[in-house]
Amino acid sequence: MTVLITGFAPFKADFPVNPSWEITRLLPEYLPKPSAKTKNPGRTLPRIRLLVHPEPIKVCYTTVRKLGAEAKPKIDFAIHIGMAGPTPHYSIERRGHRDGYAMKDVCGDFLKDQPRRVREGKDWVWDGVPAELLTDLDLDDVLARWQANSPPGHKLRVSEDAGRYLCDFIYFSSLAHLTKSQRPRKVVFFHVPSDPSSQSITLGRELLLQLVKSIAQSEVSRQEKMQAQTKAKGKGKRRMTAEGITGDT
Repeated sequence: MTVLITGFAPFKADFPVNPSWEITRLLPEYLPKPSAKTKNPGRTLPRIRLLVHPEPIKVCYTTVRKLGAEAKPKIDFAIHIGMAGPTPHYSIERRGHRDGYAMKDVCGDFLKDQPRRVREGKDWVWDGVPAELLTDLDLDDVLARWQANSPPGHKLRVSEDAGRYLCDFIYFSSLAHLTKSQRPRKVVFFHVPSDPSSQSITLGRELLLQLVKSIAQSEVSRQEKMQAQTKAKGKGKRRMTAEGITGDT
């Protein structure tokens, strides 16, 4: 199993360090296996590779849009990470938005997608894509697992609004590319507090590792349920066929 993980470069003078990248760059190559002392390690998971984007993503609309058009390695799901405010909440975002980006990026540019949409018509990059897209990951199930797997005492939650800036934009871009290519939208955005201290970075890294584990557990569980349902349907059809044959003889 392979997970793509990205973090952002700094974007505000008041925050010269973006904790999203500091957390991302410190990740191991593979998700650590549970130690012998781990309580309730849960189901056995396949080996999970953490494929970190090689550099922090510049907080610019054009950079993110070009990134979305790049060829991607084969992955099972992706996690984009970005910085929220100082409140010590850790949020996973359920939905991304196509419209409403009214703030300049660090390059000093507005998105200006509305005039581009009128000018390009059917050739516009998101033509035919809904204004709002949801992840296909089961975030309610993921949240429950994340809370159980993570160190206690931290505010972990599902958010319904990623903020209509570059965090929302990169999230929607990934969701939209997957939608247009008719692939499952196995991606989520993870918002972390703006605190750049080493203690906060260490905690964010641990919570991210537990989020990866929780998503993997959720996906494996869903696949097992689907396989069980398919198997049960197959048995039901065979039983009906056998009964039909018995009734004819």
